[in-house]
Amino acid sequence: MAPRAQKKKIGTAEAPVPTIIADKNSDENLGVLVGQNMKRLRQRRNLSLEALAKMSGVSRAMLNQIELARSVPTINIVWKIASAFAVPFSTLITSHDAERMRVLRASQTKILTSATGEFSSRALFPFDGERRTEFYEIRLKAGCIESAEPHPAGTIENLVVVQGTLEITVESEIQRLAAGDAILFEADKPHSYRNPLKEDAAAYLVMTYVEAEH
Repeated sequence: MAPRAQKKKIGTAEAPVPTIIADKNSDENLGVLVGQNMKRLRQRRNLSLEALAKMSGVSRAMLNQIELARSVPTINIVWKIASAFAVPFSTLITSHDAERMRVLRASQTKILTSATGEFSSRALFPFDGERRTEFYEIRLKAGCIESAEPHPAGTIENLVVVQGTLEITVESEIQRLAAGDAILFEADKPHSYRNPLKEDAAAYLVMTYVEAEH
């Protein structure tokens, strides 16, 4: 990928920040979608790339590459841009052709995953427009930790573990969850998901935003 991957600790090893990877059967290029949606939001708010760079903490050069679809951003960069616009994450990675009913086949879902494959997040909703609620399946391999940037103010995450064990850290508070346990927390603060055991863990995550961008 063109963007330089930032590094973070996982145990004693270092791993790159996750990048967006589209399912092979996907008809849409996520990098193109992010660029188109970022430009749409930026122009709607009459913002220059310089202004957006200051708001998001992402360099102007990187934003320009993303907008021109010359670079596929990391998940963390997309979160920073979404937070700067105060919109749900899905706003930047959706097309805008909605239907009354959609069946989302497993083979057609889009997956956000780390370069190492230790963490993956599968969207269980169609990328067909802006929304207040998002539904994900997340999976973490043994010993994996995934750190998340604070989401827009008022964002709530509701997570239930369906396999293995997860430790959820919100700022300095840690909660350990076994299969069947659920947690609701404010996700507009730094938080992380950690699999402390030697078996894979899986959970379902519902993310609710205060309001979608109109």
